[in-house]
Amino acid sequence: MIAFGLCLLLLIFIFQAATILLLEFRRPAHATAWLFILFLFPFVGFILYYFLATEYRRSRKARRRGKLDQRRRAKLLAMTTTLPDPAELPPTGIAEQTRLYRTLLKRGELPITGRNRTHVFNKGKDAYAAMLQAIDAAKSHVHISSYIVRDDGVGSQLQQALLRKADEGVQVKLLYDGIGSIKLKDSYIRILREGGVECACFFPLRPSFLKKRMNYRNHRKITVVDGKVGFIGGLNFGDEYIGKHPRLGYWRDTHLKLEGDSVYWLQEVFLKDWEIATRTKLDDPSYFPEHDVAATEAVQIVPAGPDRRGDAIHDSVFAMVNAAKERIWITTPYFIPSSSVAMALRDAAVSGMDVRLIIPYVPDTWLVHLATLSYAEEMMRSGVRVWQYKKGFVHAKALVVDQFAAVVGSANMDLRSFYSNFEINAHLFDPAPIAEIERNFLQDLQDSEEINLQKFLKRTRTQKVKEAMARILSPLL
Repeated sequence: MIAFGLCLLLLIFIFQAATILLLEFRRPAHATAWLFILFLFPFVGFILYYFLATEYRRSRKARRRGKLDQRRRAKLLAMTTTLPDPAELPPTGIAEQTRLYRTLLKRGELPITGRNRTHVFNKGKDAYAAMLQAIDAAKSHVHISSYIVRDDGVGSQLQQALLRKADEGVQVKLLYDGIGSIKLKDSYIRILREGGVECACFFPLRPSFLKKRMNYRNHRKITVVDGKVGFIGGLNFGDEYIGKHPRLGYWRDTHLKLEGDSVYWLQEVFLKDWEIATRTKLDDPSYFPEHDVAATEAVQIVPAGPDRRGDAIHDSVFAMVNAAKERIWITTPYFIPSSSVAMALRDAAVSGMDVRLIIPYVPDTWLVHLATLSYAEEMMRSGVRVWQYKKGFVHAKALVVDQFAAVVGSANMDLRSFYSNFEINAHLFDPAPIAEIERNFLQDLQDSEEINLQKFLKRTRTQKVKEAMARILSPLL
């Protein structure tokens, strides 16, 4: 009887392992991670897999909700100055990258627009001041999407600003993520709603668990004011982003202010997210007013997520890295690249290109940091130079490729941002913002310490085992 029971348990275990292998055969790294969990926690691991690993993007409903409104898309294309041909740009930089340019247009889904003005912020305090100033000046509407909203000093400033505008008759909408803002008090949202602010939670915790969507998070940071001013980048709304975290201290981030054509597409992404969260389709012409921006910066807004076909942010990063000829500079708090991006970076370094990577010294998440360090060793062995930021915590997400492109947005250089999260980046092709991001990167190097490979290889065996285990689990982090 005991032997029969053991055989039955073994058959169930084999069935569970086989199910994971069959369902994850297109993603070997995910299959390995889930099999590892299954071996550590037999049977319980499969229950976790059932609720956490189901592909949201396999749902027809998800793809239908994420599809852009073609009628509105046509209207926006008519309103914007699009640049379908790189020859329309100055004969330097991206204009010489015809193949890359076409790849970005195809993979990125949204157009590269030509009438834009940008401003790069490298401090949370300055970015918040600019956002609050824009909100205070709002006449029509304020749309905000944030992964994290905290009920603290910064959160209170946001709350009061939104309540003032709602009291003035301005339409105000706040979208927050169910997992990222799990600590947000109900009273915070209740006060906003009683004051006339529309609030929505993207994938609330309990329904997401039952509907097997807990693995998918809206990690985007979007602020749109009157359809004319937009902000995206790495900043959520909380005191830690202005350096008040008791352990992490100084917080280094990158945020971007946009004006012009690109704001229309930022708005479009917000409206689709609002529709997913509320099942309410918004189609107010006032959301897309004419603008008078005369600047000629080229910008592409690139959304990505499980509601869209393909992996736009991953594919764009891969294409840019492959197109580089001189330098690839990356700042990211989490470095868990796909196998293709990792190979492209290694090949670039081996060929003699200037490939640099800045990661945190003091992490906010230890498990992710351990996985990051395992990849850092691999990069350094190929010639990639890796620095650890020591002034505080670096949360900036930025990429500079040669002189022709820079990327700022919400996406980290990790598998979660590439494949699971709802993310949004901005591709910048004008020399001015690229130079500003370059200056910030060089300053960050001054506040960092380069990792010496020979010393790094001498770390303890226990540390290496921790990193190896974290790396196995990294596709799920």
